Amino acid sequence: MAEEKIKNEQEQASETELKENAAQKQQDKTAEKDTDTKKAKAKKENKKSKQEENTEKIEALGNELLELKDKHIRLQAEFDNYRKRTMKEKMELIKSGGEGVIVNILPVIDDFERALMAFSNMKDDDPLKQGINLIYSKFKEFLKQNGISEIEAKEKDFDTDLHEAVTKIPAPKEELKGKVVDVIQKGYLMNDKVIRFSKVVIGE
Repeated sequence: MAEEKIKNEQEQASETELKENAAQKQQDKTAEKDTDTKKAKAKKENKKSKQEENTEKIEALGNELLELKDKHIRLQAEFDNYRKRTMKEKMELIKSGGEGVIVNILPVIDDFERALMAFSNMKDDDPLKQGINLIYSKFKEFLKQNGISEIEAKEKDFDTDLHEAVTKIPAPKEELKGKVVDVIQKGYLMNDKVIRFSKVVIGE
């Protein structure tokens, strides 16, 4: 009887130990599963973090590229404007380079015109008149070749951009009021730029 009791107790102890071992194994398995889950989650988060970091780097590089492209376009536009400006200045310098010489020649032209007016009563075949006409014609051709043109003034509306009023007189005709009735000294343009204003008399 006592042996049977001891045997039952041993069986119960063995069964309890088996249950405890099974429970421990289950706990270990659950803990291991939790660890694997945590590792997988951490790995996923780490992967996600790297992807976000790469995305941020790509965005930063894209913004930097756009900024550099914008700077390049601005520099190209500035250089193009500079090139056009310098070309324009160079052309204007070439056009107006001889302005000082031309301005000094204009009084000589005036003298030739006065001489021709003084010789108006002489015959056309007079050698002196022919010589003066020849020289005057060559001067006029020289001025034309250098872009010099005479400012039209007589019986035109008075224009302060072209004309310089010397005096005013009563207009001989009603339609000449406020207009140029006489030219004291001719004015000239050089490539559309005034190099000498016309000195005029205004009708009132």
